Amino acid sequence: MNFGGRLPGGGAVRCRYCSASLPVMPGARAIQCAQCNGAGGGFFPHARGSKRAVLIGITYAGMRRGRGQLRGPVNDVKCMRYLLCERFGFPNDCVLILTDEEKDPSRLATKENIRMAMHWLVQGCSYGDSLVFHFSGLGAQIADEDGDEVDGYDEAICPMDSFQQGPILDDEINEAIVRPLVHGAKLHAVVDAEHSSTVLDLPFLCRLQLAVAGPPPAHRRLQGHHRRPGRALQRLQRRQEQDEPAA
Repeated sequence: MNFGGRLPGGGAVRCRYCSASLPVMPGARAIQCAQCNGAGGGFFPHARGSKRAVLIGITYAGMRRGRGQLRGPVNDVKCMRYLLCERFGFPNDCVLILTDEEKDPSRLATKENIRMAMHWLVQGCSYGDSLVFHFSGLGAQIADEDGDEVDGYDEAICPMDSFQQGPILDDEINEAIVRPLVHGAKLHAVVDAEHSSTVLDLPFLCRLQLAVAGPPPAHRRLQGHHRRPGRALQRLQRRQEQDEPAA
């Protein structure tokens, strides 16, 4: 990180990539963040395309006494990466994966690594960017301390070291990946965890209720042909016929 000149008197600055606080020695011209090593360092992928994703999956193997590990999170991450890269054109080197099965310490889904990954995801975002945040693991509710929750609880996600370092609250997630978004940048968040409906701390909550009432709608004729009902609709029709009482 080059300052373009000396900083008289020293002080501290924030890393532009992971927001870590960096002490500056008097007279220093440049420093390097020891946590992320800069944008192209050991933690962050070198690529900075318009399509970027952070995918997190945690099984908590051996971390929950008396309770087994989660079986699906790591597979969820693999499936999501395949979907993003093969279907939606995300470059492989723009998809950052964090799990508790990685051998590289910088790719473990610890609290600090997840924090830096969230900052990497949105740092320098611009109009037209497509960003994805995926978390599969445990969620939690924590007593609200700043009075901004109607129900009195903050929602949170649990990193692999959350039993020692604590969870990541919805307030921090909002500040890390929602507030920095600029106009025209899109963020899709998929959070598969308990209490996850408001984990981004958004001002609005959408509730969808799908209900099927009455007989299936009649099929319309399209350009001289009849549209054939799908298999699910055919099964529904057969079930209704079986349930009708005999005359």
